Amino acid sequence: MLCRFASAGRSSAKLIAPLGCLVSRQKHTLPDLPYDYGALEPHINAEIMQLHHSKHHATYVNNLNVAEEKYKEALAKGDVTAQVSLQPALKFNGGGHINHTIFWTNLSPNGGGEPKGELMEAIKRDFGSFASFKEKLTAVSVGVQGSGWGWLGYNKEQGRLQIAACANQDPLQGTTGLIPLLGIDVWEHAYYLQYKNVRPDYLKAIWNVINWENVSSRYATCKK
Repeated sequence: MLCRFASAGRSSAKLIAPLGCLVSRQKHTLPDLPYDYGALEPHINAEIMQLHHSKHHATYVNNLNVAEEKYKEALAKGDVTAQVSLQPALKFNGGGHINHTIFWTNLSPNGGGEPKGELMEAIKRDFGSFASFKEKLTAVSVGVQGSGWGWLGYNKEQGRLQIAACANQDPLQGTTGLIPLLGIDVWEHAYYLQYKNVRPDYLKAIWNVINWENVSSRYATCKK
């Protein structure tokens, strides 16, 4: 079901369309982290990671399951009004689940540095240099008003990388059509306990734990 959300089209209506298969669905579950909560220190401390994963992400998962159950009931009753009213909750919590599931794998205690191979060549082609790319993605992420995400995505139609920002928990692919490669969470719960309201300091630190192997793998997959 998660992949159904991730492959949805540009509009909210298209995002929710695949929910017709809810009759036989399995409930979403919180994915395990591929590292300990304290593994990303000193760049992201253990308290933030524990709360972010076990509380915030878990809440999106739980609320998504509740919303899908209600949507299933509305489908069975043919209640279109209820189906429409549930779509914001499905988009928000479904997006929160999608985004965080990507985010955890985009980070690694062995991360940082620069990507290699085809991804690095694509970054140089589309942004001029890695330094320019890093500066642009950081600026877009700093500039998100309120809560949201900064993204590196792949435009399959144009065959190039693009930088984008999404508000709240809007999923990148479901709302822009870009395939997500690297997401940076700029909700305050991702950094406030350590960096207070200084988002630029958090963004400077997070580059030290970016898992370029994961980002490169995503790039290779979406090009097939």
